[in-house]
Parts: sequence; C-alpha cells; structure tokens
Amino acid sequence: MEERLEQERLVPVQKSVESYANPRESPQMMPAQRLARWEAKFSTKDILGNGLIVTLIRVDARLHTPVYFFLSILSLLDLSYATTTVPQMLVHLVSKNKTISYVGCVVQMYVFLTLGITETWIFAAMAYDRYVAICYPLHYRFKMSQTLCVLLAVSSALCGLSCALVYTVFAMNLPYCGPNEINHFFCEIPAVLKLACADTSLSDQVDFILGFILLLIPLSLILASYVRIFMAIPKIRSTQGKIKAFSTCALHITVVTMFCIPCMVMYMRPGSEASPEDDKKLALFYNVISAFLNPIIYSLQNKDVKRAFLKLVENE
Repeated sequence: MEERLEQERLVPVQKSVESYANPRESPQMMPAQRLARWEAKFSTKDILGNGLIVTLIRVDARLHTPVYFFLSILSLLDLSYATTTVPQMLVHLVSKNKTISYVGCVVQMYVFLTLGITETWIFAAMAYDRYVAICYPLHYRFKMSQTLCVLLAVSSALCGLSCALVYTVFAMNLPYCGPNEINHFFCEIPAVLKLACADTSLSDQVDFILGFILLLIPLSLILASYVRIFMAIPKIRSTQGKIKAFSTCALHITVVTMFCIPCMVMYMRPGSEASPEDDKKLALFYNVISAFLNPIIYSLQNKDVKRAFLKLVENE
C-alpha cells in the first residue's frame, strides 16, 4: 500500500486534479474552494492573534502565573494548527499540482491529532486551575505550583503524542486500493478512512472508544470542576468577585464548547453517516475559527492582557 500511494500521490481537497484545476467543468467544487480560501484568511489572523498572546505573556512578568501559562500553551497549540495545515493548502490553491506524498499525509494526520488531543487535556488543566483559584484562593499559589503546572502540560503533551500514534498507525494499517483522492482540505483521519477498501465498522468502533477516552473524559473533568466552582461562587462575599469568577468561567466554557463539540461530531459518529461537505465545515470551525476566536475571547474581557498590550505598544 505504501509504495503504491507514494507513487500515485494522495490528492487532498478535490475529487480530481483536473476538475479542481478547471472550476468551470466542476461547479460543485466551488464551495470547497471558497471554504479553503476562508480557512487561509482566518489562519493568517490566527497566527497574528495567538502570536500576540504568546508574546505578551512572555514579555510581561505580571502574566507569569498559572492561568496565563496554560493560556500561552493554548495559543501555541492554535498557532501550530495553522502552520500544520495552511501552508499545504495555500500551495494547493495557487498550484496546479494539488498533491501530497504518502509520508506527508501521515505526518500531517499525526501532528494534527497530537495537537487536538493535547488541547483537550490543556482545557481540563485550565478548568482545574480555575477550580483551585475560586474554591481555594488562599492556597492557590501552593496548590498550583510551577512544578504542577509543568507536569500537567507535559502529561497532556505525552497523552497527545502517544494516543495520536495509536490512532494514526491503526488508520494507516487498513488496506487502501483506490481511489487516492481525499475530498478534504487536508489529511484528516475521517476523510482518509473513506478511502479504505475494507469494512470500516471496526474502525468506527475504535474511533468511538478513542473519542470517549480523549474527549469525554477531559470534558467530564471540566464539568466536575465547574460544578464545584458554581457551587462556590454564591459563597463569595463581594458582588465584584462573583461577577469576575462567573465571567472567567463563562469564557473558558465558551472556548471549550467551540472546540470539543465539533470534534465529538467529527470523530465519534459512524463514517457512514458523515458527509464530506459537513466534515469540511466542522474542520474549518474547530481548526480555524475556534483558534481565531480564542485570543479575542480571552483578551477582550481581560484587563491584564489589555494592560500588557498597551505597555508593549508604549515601549515600542
């Protein structure tokens, strides 16, 4: 399989090279082109927005706290999404040669999965950070030590690296006997599995089990943290403190929902029920739009980030 795919090359985004190169002959491919261009535009803004967040947290000592440590990791992950998928997609938009090698496709799948799995566990770590900050404010510095923060970040990355490897190896061990054209923006496992010429029911079961482990378990931890937080908020004496705690939690819940719900739909439903066009829209949402909105959501309601930005501008 590997040799044949390497020779024929995997063709992403379009159903055939010729029809995509000449849209007049295949009008049904125009929506895919528009979505790809939208993804490219949003990804450029992703890089600028998340790059700014990382820079501000790096240069401002007042942002060297656990909550901003995890936020900087989240921004780095969102940056990595853009740099993993967009360069190849831009090449396909401007070039007639819209192909990707077998090895390149496997690497892209593995890196994308690693980033996604790591991000779900970083969300859980951020929820735990908010739980400690609100429920145990006097013990916050002790409980959320630098060692624990680094440990949570490293364990999230290791989980992403190992689980993505299992996922990718399982997918690429299936027999692929043609066609070799991927109807998607990039090499993502649900799109690649549609090319398998074997029964994918076992693959659907594995997808569901891995989705349960890698999505529902972190979401359960996040839910448990916020149940405890919402139980603690009424006990806060000051009205301003209640508003601040609720606002912080609402922002995080919004970001988690925008990322995890589309991922659950994409990876936990049977492949037979999936529509290529719907998959493209879902991928666009959690790959680009969610990453684009994250820095906006976290910065617009955050005085510390605004202060750091103004300080950086004044120094310039």
